[in-house]
Amino acid sequence: MQNSIEALLFDLGRVVIDLDQARAHARWAELAGVPRRDIAALVGERILRKEAYCRHERGEISDAQFFAHLRRQLKLALSDAELVDGWNSIFIGEIPGIRRLLASLHGRLPLYAFSNTNVAHQAYWSRQFRDLLVPFRKIYVSHEIGARKPEPAAFHTVVADIGLAPDRVLFFDDSAENVAGARACGLIAVEVTTAAEIETALIDFGVRTSAGARS
Repeated sequence: MQNSIEALLFDLGRVVIDLDQARAHARWAELAGVPRRDIAALVGERILRKEAYCRHERGEISDAQFFAHLRRQLKLALSDAELVDGWNSIFIGEIPGIRRLLASLHGRLPLYAFSNTNVAHQAYWSRQFRDLLVPFRKIYVSHEIGARKPEPAAFHTVVADIGLAPDRVLFFDDSAENVAGARACGLIAVEVTTAAEIETALIDFGVRTSAGARS
């Protein structure tokens, strides 16, 4: 395949940084002294990807407002600090092999990241994974641009700032919905969950890495 890719755009969660939402449920249950299954059920029913959750990721409501919402919906008598403790416990570590892959790409093509995230999470992962994120020229976050994947406005804003035609940007995300949204906006997009899958896609699109992928 002829190489027409001029920039690479990566999701962070489950593409660069591994995470597990269940860890938050476990931590909140521990702090509140309640069964984890009760919290997990309420999070799935009332929190994840619901209106307040999405507004938080767009920066439309503050961390404090979102945590007040969490307290009401989950019926937990936890402080903001305790909620943040659980909220940030979802981050496990880097995806195996991704550090080597990013290093092999650094300097060959501009690398960017785009995450649906919020102030509290960004404050944590930007500090905890500082070295891992060094290869990225810029990291776009939903709460700063006021739109989240897969909303068209999110992709249009990011691509416009990168300064390339959408079909010159290769985007990696673990969500089929986000990949479909990116493709609808003209980006080349691939659903991935491992560094090996990213590397295979790079080879397929003719992107060379220092590890020896063909051009």
